[in-house]
Amino acid sequence: MTRSVAEFQEKMLLLSKAFLTELPVETKTIETAWLQFQDQKNPEALRNAQRKAHGLESTSKIFGYRELGQAAANLEHALKQVLQENPTWTGDQDQSIHQQIAAHITELNRLTAKPRQDQTLNYTKKLKDVGHVDHETAARVFVVDDDQESAQELAMQLSYYGYEVEVFGKLTKFRSAIQKNPQAIVLMNIEFSDDDHAGLRIMKEIQQKMDEPVQVIFLSSNDDLALRLEAVRAGGIAYLTKPINSTDLIDQLDSFAAPQTQEPFRVLIIDDSDAVLAYHAAILELAGMTVKTVNTADAVMKTLLEFSPDVILIDTYMPECSGTELTKVIRQIDGLLNLPIIYLSLENDFNTQQEALQLAGDDFIVKPAEPKRLISAVTLHIRRARLLRGLMVRDGLTGLFNHTAIKEQLNREIVRSNRLKTPLSFAMIDVDFFKKVNDKHGHAAGDRVLKSLARLLKQRLRGTDIVGRYGGEEFAVILTDTDAPGASRVIDEIRNVFSRLIHMSDNKEFTVTFSCGIADIKHFPDTKSISNAADKALYKAKKKGRNQVMISAD
Repeated sequence: MTRSVAEFQEKMLLLSKAFLTELPVETKTIETAWLQFQDQKNPEALRNAQRKAHGLESTSKIFGYRELGQAAANLEHALKQVLQENPTWTGDQDQSIHQQIAAHITELNRLTAKPRQDQTLNYTKKLKDVGHVDHETAARVFVVDDDQESAQELAMQLSYYGYEVEVFGKLTKFRSAIQKNPQAIVLMNIEFSDDDHAGLRIMKEIQQKMDEPVQVIFLSSNDDLALRLEAVRAGGIAYLTKPINSTDLIDQLDSFAAPQTQEPFRVLIIDDSDAVLAYHAAILELAGMTVKTVNTADAVMKTLLEFSPDVILIDTYMPECSGTELTKVIRQIDGLLNLPIIYLSLENDFNTQQEALQLAGDDFIVKPAEPKRLISAVTLHIRRARLLRGLMVRDGLTGLFNHTAIKEQLNREIVRSNRLKTPLSFAMIDVDFFKKVNDKHGHAAGDRVLKSLARLLKQRLRGTDIVGRYGGEEFAVILTDTDAPGASRVIDEIRNVFSRLIHMSDNKEFTVTFSCGIADIKHFPDTKSISNAADKALYKAKKKGRNQVMISAD
């Protein structure tokens, strides 16, 4: 994976050297295919020559050999014209076309003998605005309050949800820390023992000296308009009154820290040129995306099932089929009708964007793609697709997969694990005495409990694990590459943390627990049996006293 511009630069230099080494062979292959077509009148040889010229054009442009790329483009266009007009052309029908193609091949051979690079292969300038995003880094939170007991309790609650928390009882220490960590989210108490407005004052001073505003949430025992106005003027992005409801606070923090905790974008690139694949993959990896590359159409189906991409980039020309044909095949696969597909094309592949849309694609990008254009297009399509998909498969309250979606995910993961012979566990979780929570504290408080558990599961589990709301107060978790004992340890740790979370209703604190049943595919190899086994194990856990995890072994 490409982690820096310097690594990207080094990779491109190595690929460029390999390209120059293989260039004579590539041009000779094109010439041989053309001669074969003339001798044998075989349209497939003509198609091979056109595809090779097409690939040579894009690769030459990636490495800065514009003149060579233009010669390949001229040849590719002439060959394409012959294919479109008469693929069985013999050479006697139009001597001018024969001479034109021969001239293009001669020019290509001349440039191949001593290729001239139009510019130094330096991507630093192009990539200076492409920053790597670490999607797995925990958001840092600074709690600033001279009431150390209250501050430490708040910090502990936040840590349960995966936040990295640091507590400051002295404003001088906080001032120094925020200068070094300006991206931290600040929870600033307004009232200090020696100054009722100390939190407001210090934040106003800090904001004036920062290049970018610090994200600060103000905490106060008072709730009046004048204080709220001063908080806004000090750069406050939120204002919460004490006693702090941790669920409300986490909602606020999650909304501001979302870019740091979202799942990395998954991109599948399909192209028969290894150089083109490496170039586009490296750009997207530099932007923090997870990329898989495929250079043959035969490998597409397996990768689609295992990788589950958010978007596909497809070359318009592949040896086995065209990009548009492959797109139509993908569109016919269950669940992939709305998967965004972007064509990687040269300037003359499509006359208009409308033509690309008519051929089952969502967009097209001229290759070699400019880094900003590539990242922008991929990001736009993935965000839109995730939003639409979320509306269809996500539970409205918790944001987790809904019942239907989690069952589909379980079926897909079981098929994958059985094929790869890797372990997989399925956990069923049920909130203990949830009806009593609703009856005693109200349905709004019950909803907050469910949201807290959903958030805790998402933050404590790995990105490869899959969480869903099975229905009511029941949740389901698919733990990939994990056997039942391993899953039990993970879920039991979450159970322990959840039991210590403090919930609030009408300024009264209460705690809640959950029970869990686990089964794995070693003993239950299909969707129905593993679901039933986990459900039975959950029933045993509740029957034995609740607030515990049970594994089903039979």
